[in-house]
Amino acid sequence: GWDTIRIGTFGIILAIAGTFGGWIGGKLDDAFGPKRVITGSLIILLFAIVVILTVNKDSILFIPVAPPVPGGPLFAGVAERAYIVLGCLIGATGAPLQAASRSLLIRLAPKDRIAQYFGLFALTGKVTSFIGPLLIGTITAATASQKAGMAVLVGFFVVGLALLARVRQ
Repeated sequence: GWDTIRIGTFGIILAIAGTFGGWIGGKLDDAFGPKRVITGSLIILLFAIVVILTVNKDSILFIPVAPPVPGGPLFAGVAERAYIVLGCLIGATGAPLQAASRSLLIRLAPKDRIAQYFGLFALTGKVTSFIGPLLIGTITAATASQKAGMAVLVGFFVVGLALLARVRQ
């Protein structure tokens, strides 16, 4: 039930979180390496999506909270503020996740074939980009539940963490 002002404000807040997250992620990549940044980002994303799946207008993590007042102040409801914080976590991990994945590729790829590896990296991203939205849409349509559709992301993040565990640093 958000109006245009709330949606726009949310977008601006996410852009700021993403910028800040990208800057911090670069510092963390320099200090700890890209694999740890990717792992940390995936864990934060997994945490955020699990909590988001439990947020309703009148509860967070199955704990009752006061629902938002219709026509009330911007993001006055507890659930709305939780959604903003979780959205910021997601926004802040996007840039480090993408940048660290490229940093890791540079470290893993043979120096004489780096262009080929980046080409394959870009191609696989484009070729597989439909899988997540397709599964989310299919599950949402089949269950008539957006939360069930979004729960697919939990599986993606767990599989990503399992595959990443096999990658050398």
